[in-house]
Amino acid sequence: MALIRTQWTRLIRFVANETARVHIGQPIDASLDVGLAAHQGKPIKAYEIVGTALDPAAEVTKNILTVKSLLTPLSREEVKVVRCLGLNYSDHALTPSKAEANLPKPAFPILFYKPVTSLIGPLAPVIIPKVAQPPKEHLPDYEVELVIVIGKPAKNVSEADALDYVLAYTGANDVSFRKPQMAVSQWGFSKGFDNTNPFGPCLVSSAVIREPQNIQLKCTVNGNVLQNGNTAEQIFNVRQTVAFLSQGTTLEPGSIILTGTPKGVGFVRKPPVYLKDGDKMSTWLGDGIGTLVNDVKEEGSAPSSKL
Repeated sequence: MALIRTQWTRLIRFVANETARVHIGQPIDASLDVGLAAHQGKPIKAYEIVGTALDPAAEVTKNILTVKSLLTPLSREEVKVVRCLGLNYSDHALTPSKAEANLPKPAFPILFYKPVTSLIGPLAPVIIPKVAQPPKEHLPDYEVELVIVIGKPAKNVSEADALDYVLAYTGANDVSFRKPQMAVSQWGFSKGFDNTNPFGPCLVSSAVIREPQNIQLKCTVNGNVLQNGNTAEQIFNVRQTVAFLSQGTTLEPGSIILTGTPKGVGFVRKPPVYLKDGDKMSTWLGDGIGTLVNDVKEEGSAPSSKL
């Protein structure tokens, strides 16, 4: 097998000023944090890409477009399935006492699924639904995460070959509602509410990120840095995750995998930190992935966002 080679190194999806239509493109400024630039209202220029994000043959053209609004790098229609790992960072999950959750090391990846309706883009508000109000009781929480994007069908792959099936990496904020999460053994409901999972801001080609186990990731709420970690702390690394999840199961192109969060989550703090209406979150990942900036709104105070 071989790595997936794309013409683009970073890919964004956006509505263009010039056409008022949705396009994909490669940011002209290779060093620009597109999510932060969008939040700050700074101009973002991109070379239009002809084709689809999931097609390695998609062509980067010389046609320059201006970003009017930045969207998730994959549409809900392109995302085949959303797989997520829980308790996958040693500094978050494990005994001894330095690990905040104080739980035993999992023998296998802890897997749960989300509906694509949970996914939102940069600058879209995270909506706290009525079923999870009031926030003080239900403890909405933040979780910065690295996301794997699968680029070709993967089944029964080895750890040695696993990275050859990865198209790109991006970021996410796995917003979680701790009261319903801890009430049952299955986490899909409490982590799958509509419009609660920021995703993006761009795809970075796996040909660029050759070592996904040294990526910095950080979460800030209302200006306070609450998570500051590195993917080196993952219990199951990217190779192990892709190999394990592909056993007996085809991971289709467009499948995304959220790979867990480092220490610093809110519900284990003393006193607990929880998200509430008006809070401002930013999650940042290094290696060119960039920043997701999202406000928090309680249902009834803001309309649902669209991709």
